Amino acid sequence: MRIAEITRNTNETKISVAINLDGTGQAKIATGVGFFDHMLDQLARHSLIDLTVNAKGDLHIDDHHCVEDTGIALGQALARALGDKKGIRRYGHFRLAMDDTQVGCALDLSARPYLVWNVPFTAAKIGSFDTELVREFFQALATHGGITLHVDLIHGLNSHHIAEAAFKAVARALREAVEPDPRMAGVLPSTKGAL
Repeated sequence: MRIAEITRNTNETKISVAINLDGTGQAKIATGVGFFDHMLDQLARHSLIDLTVNAKGDLHIDDHHCVEDTGIALGQALARALGDKKGIRRYGHFRLAMDDTQVGCALDLSARPYLVWNVPFTAAKIGSFDTELVREFFQALATHGGITLHVDLIHGLNSHHIAEAAFKAVARALREAVEPDPRMAGVLPSTKGAL
């Protein structure tokens, strides 16, 4: 089983994350940030990664620390669950349509973190959620998960749709990348001999 648990406690947040890469997309999410919970549920559902997240943060200040630190913990859990990465597909990509919006994602589980984020939002907030925190989450996930992650808004008008399409596109690309490749069983998908 490719599973991992991470606990991250700081003066600002207390976060626990558990993942199962070979799950069915089951999610148990409690961050105290409603829209973010909805997005993490989409991430689990469409990646088929079982995900449990419990986060308590300084929400009386704002949502930033909770969202970013959840991304850090989730990235660390992903990297741990992947282990030596032998036999995985490594790369994933997906173009996802949602109503007025289309988002493309391409990623590489390379252990070389890098985020390219071309996702402008049409509004500063979705309800009470700051749209700039979507990028902050994916920056933390990419950095601590060792992911080269490119996310591009192809077109879109509604900020809720843009955010949700981004989470779903990343989820579907991640699903492809973590899957075992039957033609590469036990083989590291790299000519360098290390990832």
